[in-house]
Amino acid sequence: MRRPVVAIHPAATAPTTRSPDDRVQAPSPIAARRSAAALAIPALLVVLGMLVLASFVFGVRDVTFGDVIAGMQGQTDTIAEAAVAARVPRTILGVLAGAALAISGAVMQGITRNPIADPGILGVTSGAAFAVVLGLAAFGLTSSWGFIGMAIIGAAGAAAFVYGVGSLGPDGATPLKLALAGAAVTAALTSLVAAVLLPRADLMQGFQSWQIGGLGGADWSKLAALAPIIVLGLAICLSGAGGLNALSLGDDVAVSLGVQVTRTRLIAATGAVILAGAVTAIAGPIAFVGLVVPHLCRILAGADYRWLLPLSGIAGAIPLLASDVIGRLVAPANQEIQVGIVTALIGAPVFIWVVRKRSVRAL
Repeated sequence: MRRPVVAIHPAATAPTTRSPDDRVQAPSPIAARRSAAALAIPALLVVLGMLVLASFVFGVRDVTFGDVIAGMQGQTDTIAEAAVAARVPRTILGVLAGAALAISGAVMQGITRNPIADPGILGVTSGAAFAVVLGLAAFGLTSSWGFIGMAIIGAAGAAAFVYGVGSLGPDGATPLKLALAGAAVTAALTSLVAAVLLPRADLMQGFQSWQIGGLGGADWSKLAALAPIIVLGLAICLSGAGGLNALSLGDDVAVSLGVQVTRTRLIAATGAVILAGAVTAIAGPIAFVGLVVPHLCRILAGADYRWLLPLSGIAGAIPLLASDVIGRLVAPANQEIQVGIVTALIGAPVFIWVVRKRSVRAL
């Protein structure tokens, strides 16, 4: 019995083709991240501007918008205007310190490929703090320039020691060994600071306030000493963004791309140490900003340090300035909570989340 013949139209079997105009190509992940970072920068600048205004307005004495304008112009005819004039350098210090710590943390994470690297975790801020105390107690330093110089020397020494100890062994500088070495150095330097200050009761009270980390002691003379050092550190870090991108692929790949690995790490580390040391000298040890902010910025910018570093700088000023404002608002009347306490309360849970989520793997 013959089967019926079914006619098939040629169009039913012809392959479906689209013209070039009909094809829609999805953007690459790199392009999508760059677009997200480009959109995030102006949004973060708007948020930062609002926090700057809030920092001018809120404090022990609340002021009006007119007082803000008058205080920014240098008028001190009323108590409110004088309060605003005093908050201007404090706010500028908060912006500079937040940006410097965030970029320093991002660079340290890049050169060590350690997701929990941070000026505090690696003992850099402890080295800076010990050097400042030693300069104050032994050499009688009183100038901001002297404090900054000693802090940078101490930060560099601590960073070199931690990296050297963490690099011992056949597996090199693993994230876990660097974190343990940093914790050990921090504990040792904290004990040495106590030993230096113990016979100096005249220095103890002022150091205790500074050791917590805060912006209350800001003035124009300190900013004049800090600002050029911050600019220098930022320039060094930003100039090494391309080298950090190569390092993120691994040392072997970086060498094959023509990158001098040791030189790149040394230059980037110099910039990071300058930023962390200078901020510690003026504002005290402020924890977790350099750890938390780069991780949040990587969600938008990915691992491209040409975008990650500028984005971290802008974003880093936001939590530090917000913590300072919060510390003024929630404190009892005529008092304030130091910014270092607020950042620690916010940053500690995030640090635990980072360790659990990434299992302390290398970047």
